[in-house]
Amino acid sequence: MSPKLIREPLFHFFILGGLLFALYAFLNRGAMQAPDEIVVDQARLDGLEAVFERTWQRPPTDVELRRLLDGWVREEVLYREGLAAGLQEDDTVVRRRVVQKMQFMSEGMATSAAPSEAELEAWLQSHADAYRLAPRYTLQQVFFEPQGDPQARRARIDAGLAALREGRADGVGDTTLLPARLEDASANEYARIFGEAFADGLAALPEGRWSGPVESGYGQHLVRIESRTPGRMPDLAEVRPQVERDLTRARGDEVAEALYQGLRSRYKVVFDDGVVLPEPEPGAERPGRGSAGNPSGTAGP
Repeated sequence: MSPKLIREPLFHFFILGGLLFALYAFLNRGAMQAPDEIVVDQARLDGLEAVFERTWQRPPTDVELRRLLDGWVREEVLYREGLAAGLQEDDTVVRRRVVQKMQFMSEGMATSAAPSEAELEAWLQSHADAYRLAPRYTLQQVFFEPQGDPQARRARIDAGLAALREGRADGVGDTTLLPARLEDASANEYARIFGEAFADGLAALPEGRWSGPVESGYGQHLVRIESRTPGRMPDLAEVRPQVERDLTRARGDEVAEALYQGLRSRYKVVFDDGVVLPEPEPGAERPGRGSAGNPSGTAGP
């Protein structure tokens, strides 16, 4: 090879082009080998067969399996052609599905080992309010409508309370579809039926005698608590499935967030000059003009 040829810029261009092509071929070996091939391996067939069996509770026949495969090939062809045509760009549905799959993948990276007894107990103690068992009550209630003159209504309630304490229930209170008696229901159940104010008011009532009135979302009630079970912290054995589920989910969230932060660090978000950002929350850093974490406005390497 002559020295003159080596000094030619065109020769250098061809050499550089060849190196770049070789590098691209190395980094994209699968795509360069057979970009128009659709490979069907045994794992794909097994997956199609497993989906069919879960749905129909039996393995597919040979004809059905062939139809499943033909359907998958059709889907793959249309998917590839859609990508080649750029149909995925600016498509909100596709964007959300891809993001969702990335989230599922990152959450699935959490450790598959079951939490230990000590880890479950520590989680229970550090999140006690989420698992505390609410008080339970067996009670009777008599309802009074909120309409009418307040003084007259109060006189009716006082008279009704005296009658109930004497064992005379006829004619006391107003008609309602609310249950007149509930047995061993939790404070949460009373809050669902009567409202939070009613459930909170039960704690101060004595047991075994008519008392009140207690406010609810409907009006006022005279209440007789027949029995109560105080709220308490449960043992781990009582709430193990919920604690294990919550701890596993929290671990998955931590792994997903760590993965996202690692990926996020590779990007710089650039803002156009005309973009007006909302005011940040107190204590939060506000990115400068140009980019998040890059106030200079340059996109960076």
